[in-house]
Amino acid sequence: MLNAAFKDYSLHPATAAFLARAHGLMIDGRSVAALAGRRRDVFDPASEEAFTTVAEASPEDVDLAVAAARRAFEGDWARVTPSQRGRMLNRMAELIETNGDELAELECLNSGKPLQFCRNVDIFGVADMFRYMAGWATKITGDTHNPSMPGEWHAYTLRQPVGVVGQILPWNFPMNMAAWKIAPALAAGCTIVLKPAEATPLTALRLAELALEAGIPAGVINVVTGKGSVIGDAITNHPGIDKVAFTGSTEVGQHIARNCVSSNLKKVSLELGGKSPVIVFPDADLDAAVAGIAGSIFFHAGQVCAAGSRLYVHEKIYDRVVEAVAAKAAGLKVGPGMLPDHDLGPVISRAQRESVMAYIEKGRAEGAEVLTGGRALGAKGHFVEPTVLAGTGPGMAVHDEEIFGPVLCAMRFGDEDLDAIAARANASPYGLSSSIWTRDLSVAHRLAKRIQSGIVNVNTHTSPDASLPYGGYKQSGWGRERGAEVLDLYTQIKAVAVKLA
Repeated sequence: MLNAAFKDYSLHPATAAFLARAHGLMIDGRSVAALAGRRRDVFDPASEEAFTTVAEASPEDVDLAVAAARRAFEGDWARVTPSQRGRMLNRMAELIETNGDELAELECLNSGKPLQFCRNVDIFGVADMFRYMAGWATKITGDTHNPSMPGEWHAYTLRQPVGVVGQILPWNFPMNMAAWKIAPALAAGCTIVLKPAEATPLTALRLAELALEAGIPAGVINVVTGKGSVIGDAITNHPGIDKVAFTGSTEVGQHIARNCVSSNLKKVSLELGGKSPVIVFPDADLDAAVAGIAGSIFFHAGQVCAAGSRLYVHEKIYDRVVEAVAAKAAGLKVGPGMLPDHDLGPVISRAQRESVMAYIEKGRAEGAEVLTGGRALGAKGHFVEPTVLAGTGPGMAVHDEEIFGPVLCAMRFGDEDLDAIAARANASPYGLSSSIWTRDLSVAHRLAKRIQSGIVNVNTHTSPDASLPYGGYKQSGWGRERGAEVLDLYTQIKAVAVKLA
């Protein structure tokens, strides 16, 4: 069965109880109604049915959230020691695991991602991010320095929290991206005004409730739900916010950067789009490569900024690899993520499905060959067949632009040198992720140095570990999330120089 009504799903009791509530904004530790009293529906992209509602904030609600975050930053939260912050973050990780079934179902219902992945991968990754950052809470330090100025000096640096941070989440990985932003901000000692994507607000609200249960003081995490163009602008233009972190499209990221500069010159980090190359050499483990290629582009219906959407295969193995990827795509089961044994769920909305289909049709018009897929599925739900296109190249929209759907562009290369291969991989305004498939580690390391992307994976396309920095070159963004490097986004350096004599 491709489609199912929301009422056909069997929900965990905790999930059903959460959905039955009237969800408000989370401001100063309380769920409150929006000042204007407005609410908005939340939809299941697999059935197109509204299954709960949330409050729709206004800029005035953002003012209240910022004020609460400022009070907490200068009050209760400032008195929490680093080791206490670490224990709270560890407690968050425990609560995420304890409530994992509920969180996984909320994420699946709201984003369309298959439930098996939400349960088996997302919950672990979200908990692991909180645990990893808990360890950093006590290790954020400055340095001592030895100045060359005349006289005797005691000089050192302090690394201090940047202040109140605005965090704006995407709809493709709402729970993961919340963890990537909340955990390091708390480890550093910041307070938060969080705006989930308007389509996927539920897990952010639930995480904010769990934070209170973990002992994190009221006002440290505030969540404002509502329309992106309204609430996003209110956050990025707000003079009471010291830093903004955004994950989403490059176009919106550019708009946010302009707001941050023109308001109070607040700090900004951006994790944006991608058009990631996948390069397969003849000596690769081809079974592993085919599985990795398919997983990198078809997982979550291709709605992944790091998706391996440009495939370059050596001509000696091109037919074998591309035929195998197309066969794997044709065998994937498409359907509601809440129902068992589905490999692909829907894309997030009707508009997104129409956008993906428009790219496929444009590809056909520009001469691409559809090896498999290429159709929208079902009378209800936003489903798109996993699609493999051949005969693509630079200048075609499907090759050059981020589609954000389950669409792979396959191309061949010959016995080119590594500089030429890298030039093809780098011929994009994006530079987020990439992968190299080869048994020759000399080739892998040499090519990795030449590829312009923030992440280069070898014999895999994903490396979702909390310790590894994540971010992009070029129009894929500014700054790095995850790893020790993320703390640079939420701290600032102060130099202290004391003249002793």
